[in-house]
Amino acid sequence: MPYTFQVSVDSAAPHDLADWWADALGWEVEPSDEEFIRSMVAAGHASEEDTTTHRGVLVWRTGQAIRHPDGLERAPRVLFQLIEEPKTVKNRVHLDVRTGEDDPKALVERLIAKGATYLHDGRQGPHTWTTLTDPEGNELCVSH
Repeated sequence: MPYTFQVSVDSAAPHDLADWWADALGWEVEPSDEEFIRSMVAAGHASEEDTTTHRGVLVWRTGQAIRHPDGLERAPRVLFQLIEEPKTVKNRVHLDVRTGEDDPKALVERLIAKGATYLHDGRQGPHTWTTLTDPEGNELCVSH
């Protein structure tokens, strides 16, 4: 039986980074179930310290996921999870963002304007890409 998976990204500010990536990919931030969170705290299964407010919504402090607007059948979810230590080395895994019919240069410019950092352009045969980092320094590539 084949397995499913999600991609998990360590983050110092998971809710902010989830917002950035959802905008970058045209994906959706998974909605928070505030009633469920409150019930978990009320039942003693979680504490107030396990929660925070992001953009006026009660959320779990330790993570935030995004998903493709067509659902999990289209692409796995990406979970941004809170970690305390800063990123210090190059990622061993990164996302390659394919723009399809959209202009990859326009996306690169938009992402840089929103906090990405340009690293370099790459080429292998007819294939080209631009390598960036997101606002927390995680590498990503943008190509057609």
